Amino acid sequence: MTQEHSLPAADKPFKLNYKRTMLIGFAFFGILLLWQVYDSWCPTFLTELFRGAIYPNYDTLAPAAQEAATRQVQYLVGIMMAIDNIAALIMLPIFGKLSDKTHTRWGKRMPYIFIGTIVTAIAFPFIPVLFHYTQLGGVIALMAVVVFFAMMYRNPAVALMPDITPKPLRSKANGIINIMGYLGGACATVVGIFFSLTQYLGTEIDAKASKAAGYAIYKAHTWAFGNIWAIEAPFLIASVLMVASAVVLFITIRENKLAEELRPELERGEKAAETVDKVDDDKPMTKANLRMLIFILAAEFFWFMADNGISTFMTNYTVYFLGAPFASMMVNTIIFGVGSVAGFAVGGIIAGKIGRKWTIFGGLGITLLGYTLWAILTFATGIKGSGELPFWLYIIWFLKGLGMSLVHVNSFPMVVELCSSKKIGAFTGYYYASSMAAQTVTPILVGLLLLNPNIGWEYLPFYGIICIAIALVLFFFVQNVKTHKTELKSGLEGIGADD
Repeated sequence: MTQEHSLPAADKPFKLNYKRTMLIGFAFFGILLLWQVYDSWCPTFLTELFRGAIYPNYDTLAPAAQEAATRQVQYLVGIMMAIDNIAALIMLPIFGKLSDKTHTRWGKRMPYIFIGTIVTAIAFPFIPVLFHYTQLGGVIALMAVVVFFAMMYRNPAVALMPDITPKPLRSKANGIINIMGYLGGACATVVGIFFSLTQYLGTEIDAKASKAAGYAIYKAHTWAFGNIWAIEAPFLIASVLMVASAVVLFITIRENKLAEELRPELERGEKAAETVDKVDDDKPMTKANLRMLIFILAAEFFWFMADNGISTFMTNYTVYFLGAPFASMMVNTIIFGVGSVAGFAVGGIIAGKIGRKWTIFGGLGITLLGYTLWAILTFATGIKGSGELPFWLYIIWFLKGLGMSLVHVNSFPMVVELCSSKKIGAFTGYYYASSMAAQTVTPILVGLLLLNPNIGWEYLPFYGIICIAIALVLFFFVQNVKTHKTELKSGLEGIGADD
């Protein structure tokens, strides 16, 4: 008899089922696949359409005036990207609480995941079609439809992991499902590179009078290869893979059965929670736990202000400030993904050694270092209009991916640590409400800053520096709770079914 089997059940090490966690990760695969394509293409779609509508004589303007015109429409781009997030800010907590109270033969999360995925996948490929035919209103309306149904499945899909994972294992499990998510994002990015290798964003435009609209409508004839499939393919492939991931999840994960089988392990995990005070659903949240939650969510708001503010405008930065091929940004996204996967792989392990607080603190520090180097090198090297993405920016994006993955892999488990299994959907909603609030404010704020003639694209990294610095200060006040009551299996011992 091994030493492990001689231990009482309450003292046995927690053991993560990697296979099952990876299957749950198919839900996150679809989520990041969608948002990678959405964030990479939609801001530039909107830039082209708004610019064409507001500046009918854009092609006749001097280069400096063209640059100013492009910057002038960024606040509109930011508003449109933010409006979707306002809807998400409302819907995520609603769907989280609804799924907590839902009971069906397929489980409480699966109905939302499946319906949301199917409708999103049907609507998503029509965004580039409407762009191709210069339907600004149609593009905005369809973006709103996609966001609504994506939010329907996002909260339940993310809540599914803590539903069937003991609290001490959630950082490691979160790392695995995030890796699955970034594999989804990589699929979309590779397709984007393939269809934009030889020609970057440069749209040949025909002006056609539209009496109904009252202004000249611009029809984009050339994007990348000059073929609608150059922009349609990433959206279409994303939709197909989203449906496939949802089907795999639906077939392999029996939510109700797993919840019942894992009940003893989940209850044991509750006792090992990394919280200041014990969680009790029958009593109000303690002041210490509430303070911890508030500081986590406040810091999260600011690191998402930085992360989303940069990512929303990074494609435009690449195309309009650097004059670099669109494909170079896609390569940068892959490098960011490599850094992220590295962080997701080790983030849970590091947290097991030094605690989640200091792991997140370190991740924010790495990200701050990356943004600082970006700011210094931008002014030191004079890269504006260089026609290429500098090599050092790839290194910075790797650091950014590594740092933010250490943050994300541990922050969500810290939030759902503060509730019992009865409220996971609701607390998942709080987590995403904070992030969506940031993603609502930050595109508008960056767009408004770019309206200032003295603030150009070169100041983008300074925005990230300020937001991350605020997040660091706020997170410093989060109490570090490192449990020593339980032992986690690692390496090959950690692979297999839960006892």
